[in-house]
Parts: sequence; structure tokens; C-alpha cells
Amino acid sequence: MLTRLQTRWLGIAILSDMSLTLLALLAARWLRSYFPGGYYLDETLALSLLDQPLQFSYAVLIPVVLGVWLTVFTALSIYDTQHILTQYNRIQPVFVAITGAVLVFAGLSYFLFRDLSRFLFLYFYIFDVVLLISWRKLASKFLNSPLFQSWQPRRRVLIVGQGELAEEMATAVQNANQSGLELIGRINEPTNGDDAIQIIKTKAVALKADEVIFALPPGHQALVQKLVYQLQPLAINLRLVPDVVDLVFVRAAIEDFAGLPLIGLRQPAISIFNRLVKRAFDILVTGLLLLVSLPLSLLIAALIKFGSPGPIFYSAQRIGENGRVFNMHKFRTMVADADQREMELFVQANGTIGFNKRPDDPRVTPIGKFLRRSSLDELPQLFNVLKGEMSLVGPRPELPWLVERYEPWQHQRFAVPQGMTGWWQVKNRGQQQAYDIRVEDDLFYIHNYSFLLDLRILGLTLGAILRRDGAF
Repeated sequence: MLTRLQTRWLGIAILSDMSLTLLALLAARWLRSYFPGGYYLDETLALSLLDQPLQFSYAVLIPVVLGVWLTVFTALSIYDTQHILTQYNRIQPVFVAITGAVLVFAGLSYFLFRDLSRFLFLYFYIFDVVLLISWRKLASKFLNSPLFQSWQPRRRVLIVGQGELAEEMATAVQNANQSGLELIGRINEPTNGDDAIQIIKTKAVALKADEVIFALPPGHQALVQKLVYQLQPLAINLRLVPDVVDLVFVRAAIEDFAGLPLIGLRQPAISIFNRLVKRAFDILVTGLLLLVSLPLSLLIAALIKFGSPGPIFYSAQRIGENGRVFNMHKFRTMVADADQREMELFVQANGTIGFNKRPDDPRVTPIGKFLRRSSLDELPQLFNVLKGEMSLVGPRPELPWLVERYEPWQHQRFAVPQGMTGWWQVKNRGQQQAYDIRVEDDLFYIHNYSFLLDLRILGLTLGAILRRDGAF
């Protein structure tokens, strides 16, 4: 339920802590120079923070400080995703983490920066405590302010259940101002299972719910299982407030919300930390690729413009993570009316559906054939990645009309950001296979996700592009 929100605040917390820690270090250096008893060290001490060749000192010192602080804070669970939304009120753990980080830094400095002043460590410690705790206090006030509530995007929550458990969950949602959640309704489950499924599904759609939370008493496992299966195609996050441990009947992720445990009923995808690493990597690599490919992109745009009538870019709706619709961009490689002839490639046989590309597709233009063979037509998707609508690696975004024909189990492929390249593409590039096999490959990627797997897929993709394997 809170994956995107947790990722956002985790990034803000890490960036703020590291930036303010560096500010505290600079403030300590300045104070060490002018406070009574302070003086600049002799210029011959090359490793001194206050020495003349400051560039060398900072080049070594800053990475050490950031590495120590990030390691200690992570080890002491300051960035624990279960508490990230309430960490602004966790003052004592932050104080302990700063103390531990300064002690570790002092130990390392004995070997790396022996000439650092003892007063500088004291000033640094004081500044860091004041800055890191102060920004958390200010953040806590801001998150509970009317200004933040009016700015924060709302996620609509529907609670299914009755009794004390459901009441407690409803109160928690209403009181969690910083979460951006809005309680839109409660459903007391009917006794008949089939009626319950229909009522809940209809109301979830009518109220445009983003989240459905089940707060049910024991003995409702079968009902919840059916509901999970039926609601899967709706791109609604499903969560369970457990009353007993044996309600966990699927592989699930457990998160804390206002002191209540919530069990995610969808297949687990990417952890909060891995999602943050994946997003940071996407932004860094995409930014570099956009700069490097700019001259080539301008040349391609000119060739398309003068090669055939129509626009330079092709944009079309695709289904992204959690069923969100977005416009995916490519260089145009087909004739202007290609969309009207799209259904020619739709296949359906033996209960499976698919959309298979053909090497002899008559809609492709001459320059388009080269772009598709070299995969250069997909360069504009880097803007989709930069906007967060896609990732460099993940299942390919799907056509809306094709998703409408999905079996419920196939919707699991939207549990992660959709990508420019993915496991199926590098494993079966250009091969014509049953569509359910492709989805199974996507699910393999989701269930076995790691950052190293992303790097492996990118490496295999680069090799396939250079060899032009299966691209048409």
C-alpha cells in the first residue's frame, strides 16, 4: 500500500541526513578556525582538514564521512522501511546513530586523518545532532500541516470487515495524515461468499479505490482468496490486517502501519531499498544516455521527417506498474495509419492470446526497418524512464486492449515498473512463443529480482543489440 510513499520518504531521509551531515562538517571546520582556542594547523600537514591543500583532504574525507554515516544509520535501522513514515518522531534512535557514527569516524580518522582537531570532532558532533534532529522535528510538523494535506496526492482506501479490528484500521487510516490515505468507505462482508465478491468488486470500482484492506475475523480465508483472484485485474492494492497467523496463505510482504501489521496479498515484488537503488540507477544512467545520444537522436529525427509523411515521434498508451496508463514514446518507424492496422497482428489460439511482431510487417518504413533492427527507435523511452513511468529493466509495457483480454493471473506482471528491456526480451529475443510463456518469464524476473539481475539483463541486451539478434 505504501511502497511508493515509503520509497519517496526513504530517499528524502537519506538525502537530507547526508546533506546536513556535510553541512555540519563544514560548520565545524569554520567554527574550529575562529572559536577561542582554535587556530589553523601548520601548512605542511597535508592530511589536515584545515590544511592548505584542502582539495585532497575533502576528496578523501567526504566519501569516508558519507560512507560511515550511511552504514551506521542503516545498521541501526534508522532507514528501516517499516518505520520510515514515522521516523521523523524517532529522536532517540537518531541520537544514538549519530553518536555511533562519530565514534566510528573518530576511529577511522586515527589511521586516515591523524591531524584532525579534537575540537573539530566535538563541534561536528554537536552540529550534526542539532541539524538532523531539527529537520526531523520540522518535517513532522509539516507532514501534519494543512498545507501538506492539500498538496499530498490522496490514495483512496476501502476497508472490508466489521468489528473492533476493522474499526481500529479505519481510525489508523484517518489519523495517518502523512500517509496521503483517504478512507472512502467500509463494507460489512455478507455471509454469502459469492455475494461478497460481487458487492466488494462493484463498490471498489464505483468508488475508484486504490487500496482495499481486509480486516476480517478468522475463518474467512476462502473468501479472501477468491477476492484476491477476482480483484487482481483491477490494479488495486490488496492488504490484510491479520487476526491470526494462519491467515497468511500466500507468499506475502508484511508492513507496519500505525502499529497494525498489514500483509500484502499480491505477489512480493521489489523491496523498498531495492526500489530506491533501482530508481537512482535509472536516473543516473538515463541522464548520461540522453546526453550522449543527443546528436544521434537529432540525426534520426531528420531522417524520419524527410523519409515519410507523419510525425517524428510515435506516442501510444501503454499499461504500466499497477495498471497505470501512460504514453510511451518511440521514434516513428511505421506509416502514419499503422494503429488502424494493429489488430492484424493479434493472435488467439488454444486459449492463449498474443501480439506477435512479424519480420515482414508491411507497416514499417524503410528507415524504420533500420531503427527497429538496431533498437534505436526506443531511445525516446529514456524520457519515460526519467519521468518514472518506466524503468530501464522490467516487463515490457502492454497495450490496453490486450490487457483487457488478460487472465487474472497475468496481471501479476504489473507488480513492478515496466521496462525498456527485460528478461523475456534477452532470453527469447524475436522468437514467436505463446503469450503465457512470455508472461511466465516476466513473473520469473519479478520473483527473482535483484539489482545484479538488472545489470545482467542490461549486459545481455547490449550484446543482443550489437548482434541485432531477433530485432525486426
